[in-house]
Amino acid sequence: MAAEEGVKSVATNRRAGFDYELGTRYEAGIALSGGEIKSVRAGRMDLRDAFVIIRGGSAFLVNAYIPSYTLATGFNAHPDERRERRLLLQKKQISEIDIATAQKGMTVIATRAYLKKGRAKIEIAAAKGKKNYDKRHAIAEKDAKREMARAISERD
Repeated sequence: MAAEEGVKSVATNRRAGFDYELGTRYEAGIALSGGEIKSVRAGRMDLRDAFVIIRGGSAFLVNAYIPSYTLATGFNAHPDERRERRLLLQKKQISEIDIATAQKGMTVIATRAYLKKGRAKIEIAAAKGKKNYDKRHAIAEKDAKREMARAISERD
């Protein structure tokens, strides 16, 4: 998506692919206040511990860190930087996410945030947690690929 026009990446959750097996991905809009969107446009957002819950037929992004914009005043300045933010999804997508989270060991996490045509969007993915031996296997594969690339570059 980085090659698409009008898309500016704001934040990524690089641990998501390491800690979880990612499944179906969804694009959702985020309901933000004026000060928050200015902070997001400035690139000040963290998705490290962010996940999605479904409550009352709506989806909410929980634990995403968006610091308050320093120049925001009045009702636009939110003191709670990790408050729940409503996600803008279609009802069909919300029901799919609800079904996915009902399965044992499944959760929905935020993988990246970006600006698309000036609007804040977030990519969320249904995920299943990896076991420690899966993580060790992924590290071993990554090291082996790095060694092969190093050997090929030395040979040339």
